[in-house]
Amino acid sequence: MFGAGTETSATTIEWGLAELINHPEMMVKAREEIESVVGKKRLVEESDIPNLPYVQSIVKETMRLHPTGPLIVRQCTEDCNVKGYEIPAKTTVFVNVWAIGRDPKYWENPLEFKPERFLDEEGRIPLDLKGQHFELLSFGAGRRSCPGASLALQIIPTTLAAMIQCFEWKVGEDGKGVVDMEEGPGMALPRAHPLLCVPVVRFPPLV
Repeated sequence: MFGAGTETSATTIEWGLAELINHPEMMVKAREEIESVVGKKRLVEESDIPNLPYVQSIVKETMRLHPTGPLIVRQCTEDCNVKGYEIPAKTTVFVNVWAIGRDPKYWENPLEFKPERFLDEEGRIPLDLKGQHFELLSFGAGRRSCPGASLALQIIPTTLAAMIQCFEWKVGEDGKGVVDMEEGPGMALPRAHPLLCVPVVRFPPLV
């Protein structure tokens, strides 16, 4: 329980920050959104997240490309037929969330990190992460979906938003390096190499 409740959220934050470092224009856009809502005199809080759709879309795009639950395990309760395949009752089934999130039948340019795909013309987010949309099953679906989903959806965007708000993130000797995005082995889909970067304080109350 402790591992599932901490490692997954920490890994998602790490992947999200790595993607933003590699896409500095998105980092700037997210920071501008935070400052427009929160201002420059206080830290971002959980209560601000509903008013930060771009930050939310970054989290969703991170979970689409780097799901910390890449495989969902279920058992069939009855005999069923899925696209011509007969699956007997009590069969253990693995749902490949990682592959679904990268399937070009459901996602345009699926390997591209593009948070805007989750925003409509009015800046709203049409897809949620709670299992109502089968192309985005970050927390599973149904009665056996992740019990920590609500907590994770508070912790991850708030922490990531604070890291965006408070620091500039430098990679490499000249501070302009690129983060290696290779995936490593593990149930929570960790990074193959730790994220090594230097935080430079930019938020006035912390200077």
